[in-house]
Amino acid sequence: MQQNTAHTTATTHPLTHTIGDDLVVPRMGYGAMRLAGHPDERRGFTAPIWTAPTDRAETVALLRRAVELGIRFFDTADAYALGENEKVVAEALRPFAGEVVIATKVGVVRPSPTEWVTHGHPAYLRQQAELSLRRLGTDRIDLLQLHRIDPAYPLADQVGALKLLQDEGKVRHIGLSEVTVEQIREASGIVPVRTVQNVYNLGERGHDPVVDHAAAHGIAFLPFWPLAMGDHAGPDGPVTVVAAVARELGATPAQTALAWMLHRSPTVIPIPGTSSPEHLAENREALDLRLTAEQYTRIDRATTPAAS
Repeated sequence: MQQNTAHTTATTHPLTHTIGDDLVVPRMGYGAMRLAGHPDERRGFTAPIWTAPTDRAETVALLRRAVELGIRFFDTADAYALGENEKVVAEALRPFAGEVVIATKVGVVRPSPTEWVTHGHPAYLRQQAELSLRRLGTDRIDLLQLHRIDPAYPLADQVGALKLLQDEGKVRHIGLSEVTVEQIREASGIVPVRTVQNVYNLGERGHDPVVDHAAAHGIAFLPFWPLAMGDHAGPDGPVTVVAAVARELGATPAQTALAWMLHRSPTVIPIPGTSSPEHLAENREALDLRLTAEQYTRIDRATTPAAS
């Protein structure tokens, strides 16, 4: 990609992050949530994520292509397609055991294709982790995240269930999803919190304080829905500004949005998901894209809550 030399020197960002003290991964991951059902059923916020992918061979090939491109972090959950997502991820990545990090989540039940219900009973969390171990074909989960905090049970009991699994050697590292700074602090008093996975993108920056807290404490921040830019299509809105910066960089708007996120904090690891080999490669290339300080600031100003 050609850089526009009319701008100031490009800023830099670290290309890797270490989860805990032992899992070094490039700062571009892959979110496997959408790998379910028929390809036409995967789009939009209401996608069911209910059954195994009908294009299983293509899905396996896509995940293996991700490894070829240098992606080493893969995110799934027991609730995605009732465990079928974990199975296909395990099948695809088995040849790369020891080279990749697979993260999964527990704490959400799926009574139907349209329901996602938080359930944090400690015994249930431990049971689901045991099932994830079987589906992933491993003796230890690299990263187990609490999918959602259930207000029906004390946070200490839910995190404590994950810590028990860690003490038993069945989980390497523990993370949280959709949490506040206060909840991270509370959980950190029980077990080291290595990752936080919250919704975060140029159209939704409500978790800016969490991004900053994670950076200050060396916690990996895994933004999901990282490529959404909201409906701000005005001349000073993120869609327009990102498109302008993308033209200056000779990049796509999606790559530019991901590059901004990588510059936003050194512990951010975006996990965009896609069924397209072309988009997969495009997303991976964003890791090598450099914004100038002026370009970063221009996008930042267009996407902060005060400017939206």
